[in-house]
Amino acid sequence: MSDDQLIHIVDDEDSVRKSASFLLRTSGFETRLYSSGTAFLREAEHAPQGCILLDIRMPEMDGLEVQRELNARGVMMPVIVLTGHGDIGTAVQAMKAGAVDFLEKPFEKEQLLDAIATAFARMGNDDHSGAARHDARARIDALSPREQDVLRGLVRGHPNKTIAYDLGISPRTIEVHRANLMGKLKARSLSEALKIAFAAGLAG
Repeated sequence: MSDDQLIHIVDDEDSVRKSASFLLRTSGFETRLYSSGTAFLREAEHAPQGCILLDIRMPEMDGLEVQRELNARGVMMPVIVLTGHGDIGTAVQAMKAGAVDFLEKPFEKEQLLDAIATAFARMGNDDHSGAARHDARARIDALSPREQDVLRGLVRGHPNKTIAYDLGISPRTIEVHRANLMGKLKARSLSEALKIAFAAGLAG
């Protein structure tokens, strides 16, 4: 097993660490487990390269704080954020800080493996970012002006009701626009839509 197939699992719940580790090991990955963000940070700068599965809700330091500290230290390993308490604002913060993906627990195996595949692709192919940006821009351009407005609201971390108020339309209409833009972007989740928006450089 090469180092680039290593997954660092950072979660304060023992059951989550063990179940995620079992899932990943049976899928061909090597894992290292950490019971807190501070425990991981003690080793991060000298740890072998790999992908980081980082829980949001942890004692001492939450996942977003750990992510900011990793960025400050120049630790460039890709991060997938995990949470059982997902909300738009948290997803936006994680993605703006460079997270590869944002998954809500309990997550599906296929969803996790897809996110990890994206993470390793990012590690191994710096030229991919230019192609990804071009593809993301093309998808954004296919949205109607109103759908782009709704997506900008999501990028700002706003819930549907706030976006509706800002645009002067009903929350139900926002739901329709949001469903349409998700379909046009071929995004299966909010995190996928946000990734496309950030890759395209869409400002909030």
